[in-house]
Amino acid sequence: AFAVFAPVVLAACADDTGNGATPGTTSTTSSTTSSTTTSSAAPGDDAADPAPRLRWARTDHGFVSSYVLVRGTEAAIVDTGVAGSAGDIGDTLTSMGLTYADVRHVILTHHHPDHIGSIDDVLAMAEGAAAHAGAEDLDEIARDRIDALVGGEEIFGLEMLATPGHTEGHISVIDHDAGILVAGDALNTFDGGVQGPNPDFTADLDVANDSVRRLAELSFNTVLAGHGDPVEQMADTAVRDLAAAL
Repeated sequence: AFAVFAPVVLAACADDTGNGATPGTTSTTSSTTSSTTTSSAAPGDDAADPAPRLRWARTDHGFVSSYVLVRGTEAAIVDTGVAGSAGDIGDTLTSMGLTYADVRHVILTHHHPDHIGSIDDVLAMAEGAAAHAGAEDLDEIARDRIDALVGGEEIFGLEMLATPGHTEGHISVIDHDAGILVAGDALNTFDGGVQGPNPDFTADLDVANDSVRRLAELSFNTVLAGHGDPVEQMADTAVRDLAAAL
C-alpha cells in the first residue's frame, strides 16, 4: 500500500461509522490497496484458457472509496470520488501497471457528489471509456456521455445490479466468477462487518433494505463498499445475517 496525498472533504453521503484511511496509515490522506482474484476455466474443459485475472484496487479518499477493476490490460473504474480525485485514481491505475488510456468503462453507483465528483476529469483523461449510471439517477448527474443502466446488463464481465433505495437509481456491480460485489452505498462496512446504507443520506430506507435482501440472495466472498474497508472473507454470509436482522 502507498499513500497519495489529497485533502479530506466532507460530502453528501459521508457516514458516521468512523471509516477513514486504510488501516496502518497514520494520516487521512488517500491510499491504495489491491487484491487479485483468478477466474477458473469452464468445468470439464481442460483445453480452455483461464479467464483473465480480475485484479482490483481501492483508492481510499479518506471517507469514501473508488475502485479500479482490471482484466488483463484493460480497466474499469467504479465511482470517481469527490472533486479533485482523478489524480489519485490515476495513481491507482499506475500502481496496477496501467494508465487512463487503458480504461474502458467508468461506472457510477449513484449520483451523490462524493461518488461522481471527479467524473468530468476522469472522462477527460479516459477518452476511450464508456460511462454508465442508473437510469433514475441520470437527471441528477446531468452529464453527457453517460449510458443508462436498469440492472441486468453485463459490462466488462460484470453484472449490473439495480439496488435502489439509497438513491432511486443506485447500481451495484458483481463479478460472479471472482465472487466480488462492488456495493457502492447499498452497503457500508465497519469493523470487519457489513451495515445497511446510512439512513441520514438514504432516499427510501424501506426500498434500500429490500435491496439488501436481494443482495443477500447472491454468492460472493468480497464486498467493496463506498464507505468502509473491504470485507474479503465470507462477505455473503455477513450480508445474509444483516438482511435477516432488518
